[in-house]
Amino acid sequence: MEATAFQKQYEAFVQKAERAIDTLLPPADTHPTRLHTAMRYSMQAGGKRLRPTLCLAAAEAFANQPEARFAATAVECIHTYSLIHDDLPCMDNSDLRRGRPSCHKAFDEVTALLAGDALLPLAFQLLAQGYASNAELARQLIVELSVASGSTLLVGGQAEDMRASTQGNESQRLEYILHGKTAAMIAAPLAMGAMIGGASKSDIEHCRRAGRAAGVAFQLVDDLLDQSSNTEKMGKPVGADTHNGKFTFVSLHGTKATEQRVQDLTEEAMQHLQSCQGKMDFLCALVASMAKRDR
Repeated sequence: MEATAFQKQYEAFVQKAERAIDTLLPPADTHPTRLHTAMRYSMQAGGKRLRPTLCLAAAEAFANQPEARFAATAVECIHTYSLIHDDLPCMDNSDLRRGRPSCHKAFDEVTALLAGDALLPLAFQLLAQGYASNAELARQLIVELSVASGSTLLVGGQAEDMRASTQGNESQRLEYILHGKTAAMIAAPLAMGAMIGGASKSDIEHCRRAGRAAGVAFQLVDDLLDQSSNTEKMGKPVGADTHNGKFTFVSLHGTKATEQRVQDLTEEAMQHLQSCQGKMDFLCALVASMAKRDR
């Protein structure tokens, strides 16, 4: 896909995501106002909007004008809640997120904790209400997102990431963290978008597998950038993994092996997308851009 066309389409998806977030979140003046202001502060902090874009794009790949905004916003609610909690002093203790003070620095720890808590059920409320006219689709979307964000994937990966690196087989633990903490929340929006677009079970599975591969690659690139980029570009502190004593694929296997795995995983993701019956040009270009960002 030509670079200018890709960028234009990507920006259009981001704008759709921003409008959906602004429309579907409770207004800031909803009581209690400090809580809802904090929710909107973190949700509207900008960023790449990668996950909602994946959802919106996957839906459009299989259908014309699909109603994917509820699912795209639900995915971003889960992602943002996880970032709010990840930044807390009891976790990674990060003062910066998406180029501005983390939620607990802009407000306070209790408000940040509760803002994350509130975004979690809001995600499933959006799915249940937004797709109420299609109960089976709503059920599938809720199952997909709840499994991806639950104790065996997103939260489980975070739990393993918080343990001391000397406990257990480091390579095995790292794979669990990669697939749980990051890849699951890349795979889910792709699969959910395909469901909304009416894709076949086979194509939904191809999207899910593409997301898993692209998600691991995305985290490996993040680990590379944590060593080589800067805070201004990343929008968050760099060198945090080393500072917090965390092990990464880079620390275990080196830069060259990490770069090779990023390439292999990206090719794997592209093969899954190209196996689908939908219009996959944009998604393939997006997966390729994820592997090349800021490097």
